[in-house]
Amino acid sequence: MKRERFDKMNVVPFIDIVLVLLVIVLATATFVTNKAIKVDLPVASSIAAEDRKNIVITIDAEGKYFYNKENISIEEVRNRLSKLDSKKDAISLHTDKKANFEYFVSVIDFMKERGFENISIVTK
Repeated sequence: MKRERFDKMNVVPFIDIVLVLLVIVLATATFVTNKAIKVDLPVASSIAAEDRKNIVITIDAEGKYFYNKENISIEEVRNRLSKLDSKKDAISLHTDKKANFEYFVSVIDFMKERGFENISIVTK
């Protein structure tokens, strides 16, 4: 019995396996959620203040504006928003579903003019 020389390697099965693994990884990657790890951080003696602010603007059904739970006018909302850093500060906008769309648009339009980047529109 004569042995054949091993000149070539068949890579087709290898490519099939790699493609199947790629499909599995891509399919499972969409189901993975980023969960925050809860850590109790130690307290340091020299605490540095964080520059980033998280602002909550709420519009109720009657069209009243609230800035961090403080009832203020739309002019005062605009005044306070203009004092914030549009690149760093995060703003969450809560709007009652019965409120006129005009109230929502007036806040969003002002934030768009100022170039705010971290805006969250909160829904149920």
